[in-house]
Amino acid sequence: MPWKNGGGVTYEVAVFPRGAPSLDGFDWRVSMARVTAAGPFSLFPGIDRSLAILAGDGITLRIAGRDDVAIGLGSPPVSFAGDVPVAATLRAGPVTDLNVMTRRARWRHAMAREALEGDRVFAGRDDVTMVIVAGGEVALRDNDDIAPLCVRDALILSGREEAVLRAGRPPAALLRIALSRLA
Repeated sequence: MPWKNGGGVTYEVAVFPRGAPSLDGFDWRVSMARVTAAGPFSLFPGIDRSLAILAGDGITLRIAGRDDVAIGLGSPPVSFAGDVPVAATLRAGPVTDLNVMTRRARWRHAMAREALEGDRVFAGRDDVTMVIVAGGEVALRDNDDIAPLCVRDALILSGREEAVLRAGRPPAALLRIALSRLA
């Protein structure tokens, strides 16, 4: 779908409620975008955002009221309010980013970059837990069955669901997103 400011295109990974009719109708949203030029971010009043880099050399974010933040493939995600002006400059060419947005009055989120070696159980501790494959080889293990997950695939766990992920060689890179409904 087109960016709110018309500067590019985003690919929706997941949204709640499912089928939210517009960018004004979601409670939370996870998406990926290819950023090919410097420029301002769209403003999203009442929304909290987090951004991580999935591909490319990285970007520098100029967030109003804060020092500039440079983020790249190995950097932790950066969080900021969607209602403050933000502009991005590219370090050296296009990037692909992962963007998480939550409606501040209804949901909160946390996103973290993690390494995966061997097998690890991922258990939903929040209302929704998402794991995005950011790099390396990953497989979903279910008893004796193994299903490969590709880079940028997403595993979505609701409530207390569990899944076992197995890293191939080299160790895999993951982005874990916890989404929690506010009371």
